[in-house]
Amino acid sequence: MPLYLNDDQAMLADSARSFMAAEAPPAHLRALRDEGSPDGFSRALWKQFAEMGFTGVLIPEDEGGLGLGHVEAGIILEEIGRNLSPSPFLTTAVAAVEALKLAGGATRQRWFPGVLSGDAVLGLAIDEGPKHRPHRIALKAERSGNGFRLTGEKQFVIQGGSADMLIVAARTAGSPGEEEGLTLFAVDQDAADLSLESARLVDSAMAAHVRFDGVEVDADAVIGEVDQGRAPLAQLFNAGRVGASAELIGVGGGAMDMTVAYLKERKQFGRAIGSFQALQHRAAHLYSELEIARAAVLKAQQLLDAGDTGAELMVSVAKAKAGQAATLAVQEGVQMHGGVGMTDEFDIGLFMKRDRALGEFFGDAAFHANRVAEMQGY
Repeated sequence: MPLYLNDDQAMLADSARSFMAAEAPPAHLRALRDEGSPDGFSRALWKQFAEMGFTGVLIPEDEGGLGLGHVEAGIILEEIGRNLSPSPFLTTAVAAVEALKLAGGATRQRWFPGVLSGDAVLGLAIDEGPKHRPHRIALKAERSGNGFRLTGEKQFVIQGGSADMLIVAARTAGSPGEEEGLTLFAVDQDAADLSLESARLVDSAMAAHVRFDGVEVDADAVIGEVDQGRAPLAQLFNAGRVGASAELIGVGGGAMDMTVAYLKERKQFGRAIGSFQALQHRAAHLYSELEIARAAVLKAQQLLDAGDTGAELMVSVAKAKAGQAATLAVQEGVQMHGGVGMTDEFDIGLFMKRDRALGEFFGDAAFHANRVAEMQGY
């Protein structure tokens, strides 16, 4: 598979780039941050995403969506990252939608229309500790009548306070640390005995600590099969990880573009600092690292879309490489801006904050580098 976009994908990229730059640039993020937005994103902008068709990119055509793939979703996410556009696109339209494809017809019919219209926001209640350790799930789901009773806590639930529904990973068998015995549930956020506390992350996004104190759900809430949550969880993770990788490429690219523009306009000793060879070398190195990471992300997207057995390994390669490249981009960006790069007046600091938060989502670069080694037998 060639590592470049076809004509239709290039048109989508142009459309997404123009839309994000016009409707959701870094100034939009600043405005939401300064006003203390309780959602951390604009509901009106989310409706505009739907009007553009973005929210249905992964929803099958026979259920009202575009029926496209991870390459197309990644195109949108890269532009979201490039402009720091705050939205629930990654959690709702990518990761949650992929998991819901394995849910029963009634669950899909309940939630897909809301995603398509921009009325619904879906959250992911997976992690239970400060780091991404998906197999250490301890939240219990015990049989209760015709359904289940959920007891436990979840952390780092992005947009959890704004979500209409949470996809919850719970243990129905086995012990924490075991890959088997997990089940995914679709749980209404306003369910009885569910409480949450929201906090603002470093990048101004909102995340919630969610408590389940015996939350009752019926059997229809199960996504996939009971005790067989490994498959839908893998589908959710693959989509979320490769999506986060694409957004990280956008964050890194946006930081690089801003830095190169600054190198051309900032003058010292009567000449633009971009004419200094040392800075040119650093900018060239950054560009090459981002392009290598972009190729890894595109390859992972293509393998996922093709249903290739090597997709899961490549997804972790992509997340590790994209995380490293984006971090390099924001660090070099702040450094090459000089002292003003540390001030809130310049947007480069916003890119660093976004990289810091997004890099942890679905596992940081170290987690995925270790995962790649383990999957190859090391």
